[in-house]
Amino acid sequence: MVDMEQHNHEHHEHENRSGKGLVIALVITGGLTLVEFAGGLISNSLALLSDAGHMFTDTLSLILSYSALLIARKPSNEQKTYGYYRIEILAAAINGTVLILLSFYLLYQSVLRFINPAEIKITGMLAVAAIGLIGNIIGIFFLKKDSGHSLNIRGAFLHMLSDTLSSVAVILGGIIIYFTGWARIDSILGLLISLLIIKNAWSLILESINILLESVPKDINIDILQSEVESITGIKSIHDLHIWAITSGFRALSCHLLIDDQLISESGNIIKQVKSLLQKKFNITHTTIELECEHCGKNFICDKKTCFYFEKNTEEK
Repeated sequence: MVDMEQHNHEHHEHENRSGKGLVIALVITGGLTLVEFAGGLISNSLALLSDAGHMFTDTLSLILSYSALLIARKPSNEQKTYGYYRIEILAAAINGTVLILLSFYLLYQSVLRFINPAEIKITGMLAVAAIGLIGNIIGIFFLKKDSGHSLNIRGAFLHMLSDTLSSVAVILGGIIIYFTGWARIDSILGLLISLLIIKNAWSLILESINILLESVPKDINIDILQSEVESITGIKSIHDLHIWAITSGFRALSCHLLIDDQLISESGNIIKQVKSLLQKKFNITHTTIELECEHCGKNFICDKKTCFYFEKNTEEK
C-alpha cells in the first residue's frame, strides 16, 4: 500500500505540472473545431468539414487527458484500490467507436461529392484553414515541453501534429482548386482525412481493449525483461510473471523470484535493484514481488525475506 501511495503522489505531481498546457491546447482545439465546422458549411468544403471532424477527435482526446488529470486526484478507497483510472479507458473506447461511425459518414459524403462536385467558396475555405493552421502550431508549442514526460501529453501532442498536417492539406487543396478549378480534390482530401481519423480512432480502441484485458504493454518484451531481472546477482529465476497497465503510463508487475538463501538485508537489496531496473528500463512503477528459495517447502519456513530451519514433527496425531 505504501508503494501505491508513493506512486499516486508522484503521478499527481506530474499531471499537475502538465495541466496548464493541456487546458490551453483544449481551448484552442475546441475553438478551432467550431470555426472549421462553420467555415466548412459556409464555404461548402467537405475537406474543411472532414478536418473539423478530425479536430473534434483531438478535442475529445484532450478532454480525456484532462479528465484523467482530474480523476487521478481522487484517492483510492477500499472498493477501488487502484482508484478511478479505468474510467478514462472506458471513455476512450466509447469515443473511438463514435468517431469511426462519424468517419464512415464522412467517407460516404466524400464519395457522393466526388461523383457530383459542388461549388466551393475558395476564399472562405483558405481563410478558415489558415486560422486552423496557426492555432494548431500554437497548441503544439504549449504541449511540446511536457510531451517527453507524459504519455497522455505525448498522445495529445501527436494529435495536434496530425491536425497541423490536415490543415496544410486543406490549404493545398484550396490552392489547387483556385488555380485549376478541379473541385474533386476537395472530396479526395475529405476522404484521406476521414481515413486518418479512422486510423487514430481504431488505434485508440485497440489500446483501450488491451488495457481492459490487462495485456502486456506493446513496447515491453517479456523475454528481455526476464533476462534483465535474472542477470541481477542473487536471483536464480523469475516466474509467475504478470505485467499489465492500469491506465496509460501507469504500469504494474507482480512476480515470484527464486533467490539464494541469504540474509534479510541482502534480499532487501535485491528487491531494491529489481524495482530500480523495472522503473528505469521498462517504466514499471508499481511492483509486487514475492521471494522464494529452494529450501522452502522442506524443513524450512520462508518469510519472503529469508528462510528459517525448523524440526518437523513426523508423529501422527
